[in-house]
Amino acid sequence: MKGDGQAAGSTQGTEGDGQEQKPLIEYPTVYTFKVMGRQEPTGFVEYVRDLFRSLMGSEISPDSIREQPSSKGTYVSVSVSVYLLSEEHRRSIYARLRQEQRVVYYL
Repeated sequence: MKGDGQAAGSTQGTEGDGQEQKPLIEYPTVYTFKVMGRQEPTGFVEYVRDLFRSLMGSEISPDSIREQPSSKGTYVSVSVSVYLLSEEHRRSIYARLRQEQRVVYYL
């Protein structure tokens, strides 16, 4: 099952409480996506780097990517921090992650 990060874009407050609802994320911002997949000889980390390079339209700094293998080494979690300008951009990245077959789970 894949996550979709929907809760992060929701608003706080309840309808009719008289308070203005503010987004939980204020843009522009640095946002970290967590992408999990199988550890493969072809390199899941490089696959994720290439994917985000195409999604962002620019090179992804090595300092912006962290990897954490699972305890048995079967899976790897890749955290990618990127600069986002809007909620629409964040949602479009999640939509693309949802389509990727090598991605097992994402947050």
